Amino acid sequence: MRLFLLPLLLLAATAVRAEPSSSKTLLPLFELAGIHLLCEQSLPLLQRGQGESEQKRLAQLFAGEAFCLDLAERVGQRLDEDQAEQARARLDGPLAQRFTAAERAVGEQPEVLGEYRQLLQQRPPRGARVELIRRLDAAARTTELASLLRYEVGKTQALLALRARGENLDEAELQRQTQTQADAIRQSSQQAVESFMLYAYRQMPSDQLAEYASLYEQASVSQLLAVSLEVVPQLFAERREQLRKGAAPAQ
Repeated sequence: MRLFLLPLLLLAATAVRAEPSSSKTLLPLFELAGIHLLCEQSLPLLQRGQGESEQKRLAQLFAGEAFCLDLAERVGQRLDEDQAEQARARLDGPLAQRFTAAERAVGEQPEVLGEYRQLLQQRPPRGARVELIRRLDAAARTTELASLLRYEVGKTQALLALRARGENLDEAELQRQTQTQADAIRQSSQQAVESFMLYAYRQMPSDQLAEYASLYEQASVSQLLAVSLEVVPQLFAERREQLRKGAAPAQ
């Protein structure tokens, strides 16, 4: 973060001009940044293995559209319109669109990715390419987003299992008892993200990969991701509190 030494009057004037971002501005930006996937995947992951009544209760709390709107409103309080517009311009440019198209192509043939991951074990890619992928992962916070989703879903499922047995844990104790899982989740997420990026971007020249990483390193994009990563756990915690207040499911 750059620190500018400005007269107090100018600082005050800047603060007045900086308008918070609206949710309408941020929702399309979430899609460009991949944050919307976290919103959309939360409910299906939580509902796995749950009974019909529990699935309905989870749907009331974690429906993707409402969850993303809540996230946008919270993030918008800490991201002004200028920052949001700068992030949108970078994430919606030709370079980002080419990389997004490469990512979507993987989804059309997911079985090929599995084969590629087996090949990686036999023929690891050269070090410079891997370093570029890791730089992009760190800048785009992809592993962090994936790990956060898996961890928060796991915490919520742990609470549901406890309540099904007539037990309960407050948020602090739930955090303490599940914290040991965080490192394992992050490690497996990083491996999955790295192999996905190596395959999806295999035909992208290294100079373009470096440029794409630089795009995510820009302050406006970095701030969007950082704030979102801070807010998501708050939203999960608030919804888990609603689960605690609800009646335990019938046995």
